[in-house]
Amino acid sequence: MSDDGRLVAGRYRLGRRIGSGAMGIVWQAHDERLHRTVAVKQLLLQPGLAESDTDEAKRRAMREGRIAARLQHPHAIAVYDVAEDDGQPWLVMEYLPSKSLSTALSERGTLPPRDVASIGSQVASALAAAHNAGIVHRDIKPGNILLGNDGTVKITDFGISRATGDVTVTATGMLAGTPAYLAPEVAKGYDPGPPSDVFSLGSTLYAAIEGAPPFGLNENTIALLHQVASGKVVPPKQAGPLTALLMRLLRAEPEDRPTMAEAREALAAVAAGRAAPEFPVALPQTHPPSWQGAPVQAQPTRAPAPAAQQAAPSTPPHSATRVAPAPTPPATPPRQAGPNPPPARPFGASRPAGGPMRSKRSAVVTALAIAAAAVVGILLASVLSSGDDTPDDLATPPASSTAVEAGGEASVTPSKKPVEPPVKVTTPPTVQQQQQAIRDYFASMPEDVDGGFSRLSAKMKGTSGGIDSYRAWWDKVKSVSLDEMKDNSSYAFEVVLTYTMKDGSVSRERKLVALEWQGEYLLIDKEDPMGKA
Repeated sequence: MSDDGRLVAGRYRLGRRIGSGAMGIVWQAHDERLHRTVAVKQLLLQPGLAESDTDEAKRRAMREGRIAARLQHPHAIAVYDVAEDDGQPWLVMEYLPSKSLSTALSERGTLPPRDVASIGSQVASALAAAHNAGIVHRDIKPGNILLGNDGTVKITDFGISRATGDVTVTATGMLAGTPAYLAPEVAKGYDPGPPSDVFSLGSTLYAAIEGAPPFGLNENTIALLHQVASGKVVPPKQAGPLTALLMRLLRAEPEDRPTMAEAREALAAVAAGRAAPEFPVALPQTHPPSWQGAPVQAQPTRAPAPAAQQAAPSTPPHSATRVAPAPTPPATPPRQAGPNPPPARPFGASRPAGGPMRSKRSAVVTALAIAAAAVVGILLASVLSSGDDTPDDLATPPASSTAVEAGGEASVTPSKKPVEPPVKVTTPPTVQQQQQAIRDYFASMPEDVDGGFSRLSAKMKGTSGGIDSYRAWWDKVKSVSLDEMKDNSSYAFEVVLTYTMKDGSVSRERKLVALEWQGEYLLIDKEDPMGKA
């Protein structure tokens, strides 16, 4: 029986089926409350799960969906809602008329290097924003990159790859799918971090130019994992001006790769016909390597970094865009079973020639190859893999994102830590910077009222009646989402906001929001109602 016309969660009317995968089906749908076209993804749970495992899978899908909803970026598919209908979790996302990069490659074979660089720079800009917000994608591949009919490039499935990725573990423990785009440290069983996303993006761009990912598409998963774990990449033959940059993105050691923000700048340069900037290998340490701590099969919670690595770096960071992760929660003592983590060293520091790190690598890879097969599946796709119920992603509402939860399940109570201060703007702000200042303001609400009040101009603080009146109003709000924004006049924008109140009521309002540029900061100077949206 077809699901066409089905009403999901009392709100989303399913239309045509636009995609499917091992863990879900995607539909074009109509949001009957907000009267817009959306993409609705039904997450299919693995058959045969125990009731407790099914409940955990649903909770994980909801949690991961809420994490993804925190990111709003022009090159990322936005998550609008997470709902449950007929016992199944559903993700409601932005709809983009498009085809995936995977489909484009199947039709055309390969793409020219500068076209690939343009695609990569747009994807990297969204990933850089995600990393700054504490979100690691974990599943970057051609199938998750959408090429819009209008030329826009967007990446999808942010933060939900463990629930919906194509790499899954079957009931027998065998790996299903391909780990061809994984980073070497992930193939060895270590927790993925921002550098792992950099490698996976490099693998995806490599495949777009060469026709296959750097480690091939071997149907023997164990052999492919062994190749990935080795980190030995054959230089591309058709990449032209992208060759050197791809090899930097695909460096075997996580700390030797550029940040995602640096990758974005370099890819944009190549796309524009300029030479990509050089990135030094030895960088001052600003965060532990992504493989710090025991592999996940030995200890689900990441071990804290050694004291020497937790100390503040003695030299300034190489780049302001290289962001340290949230503090690691206390870990249980590691089990004796399983391999030890690679020896710690300063971030990006050079290694003595012939040192133990290089001489022991092949033995470690060989010992881990078979065990890593099940580990990778558990790490990337199994919704039951992690025992961490309070991930770093939920520690602080990100300053550069918008939380959207209209109609979804009640949120995990967020931390009351203040968001990052407004970004300094030392030159006349662009329209994009002005819009981002408004997005950041509403992204902080209502979780961080004091932080939101600090983003108001002196006039607006007076208009709001002071901090006590301001706090009293926001205490009534459960969530707010910014649904639309368009230019009105200089430093002023018309926005559509959806407020979900703690008493259960929902209102959608159109407002005129004006900004004031005070020296180095863009502050909210006016918020005038324009009527119901």
